Amino acid sequence: MSATGDTPTAVRPLIGVTGRRIRLDLIKGADRRYGERCADSYMSDYAIRIARAGGLPVHLAYETDPEAVCHWLAGVVVTGGQDLHPASWGGDPSVVRDVDPRADPMVHDIERDKFELALVRAALDRGIPVLAVCRGMQVLNVALGGTLIDDLPPGQVRHLSQEAALTDGTDDHIVTFEAGSIVAGLFGARAVTNSWHHQAVDRCGTGLLVTGRTADGVVEAVELPGAPVLGVQWHPEWMESDDPTMTWIVEESVKRL
Repeated sequence: MSATGDTPTAVRPLIGVTGRRIRLDLIKGADRRYGERCADSYMSDYAIRIARAGGLPVHLAYETDPEAVCHWLAGVVVTGGQDLHPASWGGDPSVVRDVDPRADPMVHDIERDKFELALVRAALDRGIPVLAVCRGMQVLNVALGGTLIDDLPPGQVRHLSQEAALTDGTDDHIVTFEAGSIVAGLFGARAVTNSWHHQAVDRCGTGLLVTGRTADGVVEAVELPGAPVLGVQWHPEWMESDDPTMTWIVEESVKRL
């Protein structure tokens, strides 16, 4: 039965979406009495696009047990956000800022790293479809034993764009896809995408294949052959046009039902 059907009996897959944790005093207008308390924050665009494609998005807190929740989920979206801590892949610890991650949403958050790495591994163990976005693609790579480039040097392609969301990207950010890959099936041979990152995949984790790159060689898409697992370095939830990867995760999740 179609995931996007209009009848009450239409099958709609439950898709877990990750987020971040911030202190309430970062929120404009929040009562200062609660400044030391925290709130879980989720980019609503993921939920909007998943629901539009026929899925049922559910937000996952850090305290959600990955093994237990994967018993119920039909799909997982690991979202973008701050850098992974270099300790997660054996990188250079000197890049770490000694700041409370709950007080600055752009610094490393080890608790988020631990949760998302465990969630990805649990999903892979169960054969649950995974769409890993930007930071999420890097989490996927590290979860499988890969490494990251901690800070991309400036080059011919702008990866840390100053363009505001929503955007379909700029002409200098063209991703070329490998023939026969999931992304080639979704986009064709190439696509213009948006870009907001300075970490990137270095050595691929076990089983992962690079299926998309920009002209400067930066990895923009990875896949796990034979499995419904896709990592993309751009932000499909912030593409001005509907990005087919969001429909892909819903359609692959339906197959799990």
